[in-house]
Amino acid sequence: MHVVALILSALVTYSPMPPGQIVQSKVVYLTGEAMHSQWRAVLSRNVVGRGGSQTFYQWYLSIYAVDGSVYRLKYRSPKNAIPFDTVTKANGANVWFPVQDASIAGIGELMGTPSVQQVVIQSHQMAADCGMARVDVLFEDAAMQTIMPTLSIENYCSLSAAVIHDAHGYALQVTGPYYAPDAALCCPTKPMVTAIFRFVANKGWVQTPSAYFRILKPSTF
Repeated sequence: MHVVALILSALVTYSPMPPGQIVQSKVVYLTGEAMHSQWRAVLSRNVVGRGGSQTFYQWYLSIYAVDGSVYRLKYRSPKNAIPFDTVTKANGANVWFPVQDASIAGIGELMGTPSVQQVVIQSHQMAADCGMARVDVLFEDAAMQTIMPTLSIENYCSLSAAVIHDAHGYALQVTGPYYAPDAALCCPTKPMVTAIFRFVANKGWVQTPSAYFRILKPSTF
């Protein structure tokens, strides 16, 4: 995957370049499927330090819109809070936190508008215990002309996501351990569960079953 991303990235011009080494790059049509409305989501990472045998990275999400033959930056995290925090060095030790990882989990017409796509980012950050995993669905808000989340989900320890398509259209499938409110991190209530998230007109995002994973409210993004 890393080799393919590097080859594809060499064929396009970014302004400015993604920081560090490009890990994954995907074309997405956030404003409709046409050559002049092509966007590109790029995950990259930069070495911030080394301790013992471990290398520590700052991860970045960069989203670009095509402008002629150049992709121009429209969104970057951690400058924007979603999904990455800024990695910092621990006091008195050669370790950096949070330890991060991420992938572009999928692309699809998740909000129901034909040809208008959203991009799904799954990420994990760990500073203690098993850390926190999250899945973010990012879209282009036409009224505000900005990239922002339409859905953010978090869970202790792990989450994985996939875009699916069935008779009801596109949906987001999310899998991970389920923790009841009083469950210890060592002992999930159910070791692995799957929920489906669908965008429903006049309702927003609906999770089925409804209780497995926490949907973040806009104020907590």
